Amino acid sequence: MTRALLLIDIQNGFCPGGNLPVADGDAVVAIANRVIEKGGYDLVVASQDWHPANHGSFASQHPGKKPFDMGVLSGQPQVMWPDHCIQGTPDAEFHPDLDTARIDYVQRKGENPAVDSYSAFRDNDKAAITGLSDYLKSKGVTELDLMGLATDYCVHFSALDAVDMLPGAKIRLIADGCRGIDPKGVEEALAAMAHAGVEIIDSTRIGI
Repeated sequence: MTRALLLIDIQNGFCPGGNLPVADGDAVVAIANRVIEKGGYDLVVASQDWHPANHGSFASQHPGKKPFDMGVLSGQPQVMWPDHCIQGTPDAEFHPDLDTARIDYVQRKGENPAVDSYSAFRDNDKAAITGLSDYLKSKGVTELDLMGLATDYCVHFSALDAVDMLPGAKIRLIADGCRGIDPKGVEEALAAMAHAGVEIIDSTRIGI
């Protein structure tokens, strides 16, 4: 049995002061550090949004569009985001207080300018995988806990893909280790994850 922790996009860009801040996003950092320390995981992995400056999900790439407008990218509906987590910028770096020394593997995502990639496992069109599922399978992962930012987007789709792409593995969401963008979206995401078989837990259960 191999237990792994997946930290999803705990980056400056999604924390207060970043280009696409999630309210109270930096509150997950202390929870992540505590879970890393107390959880007894065999493996700690992290995803990192890593966009080129011309990424098609950016409102700046679509004349007349403003951040959070709806648009189209490669024929699919797409939220138009502020420019964020651009490769090599401070906005894309992990939060400075996150215990990155304990991270065994980093999976970058969102590098293809023609498609967004909320999930740590594959692009939104599901045509290209990131390699994370193969890595976790190669390590024999049978239990995966997830947490991070944001609940209603990257956490949500990462959890659903974990269920789909790691068949037979036990997938758990550390709910208090997540923060979301839209309260209604968070509620719907939690329901969808639970329906897919993701166990919703609290960080106080980790390491007991």
